Amino acid sequence: MTPDDERLLRRALELAAAARAAGHAPFASLLAGPDGEVLIEAHNTVAADNDISAHPELKLARWAASELDPATAAGTTMYTSCQPCGMCQGGIERSGLGRVVFALSTEQLTALKPPAPPLALRLDGPALPDEAGVPVAGYYL
Repeated sequence: MTPDDERLLRRALELAAAARAAGHAPFASLLAGPDGEVLIEAHNTVAADNDISAHPELKLARWAASELDPATAAGTTMYTSCQPCGMCQGGIERSGLGRVVFALSTEQLTALKPPAPPLALRLDGPALPDEAGVPVAGYYL
């Protein structure tokens, strides 16, 4: 980790503290371009937006995917207060961002929170794979 990484990660932590002070969940992120310049900042607005996807990491990944060319995205680093969750990690990977630097790991964050109830999502499938494959076949060629 470079001194610039530490400076930018501390900025993400400042944004997280400001988010909490403003009544939001205490999570924030920023994107720094290949030259180290901050391109955009965001904080968690899940409650304010009534939107379960309003994590700062996902908001910035969506911004990067729509606003940055692939080469710039690949040279861009996300600095974030906590390790991205699975939803956010998927968005980050698809956005083409090249690197993520986070402060708290998922395990460290979990230790700071009350226990969560177990998830009860039931997945059934695959179902109708022959039919489901028809609209997809050939798309990725």
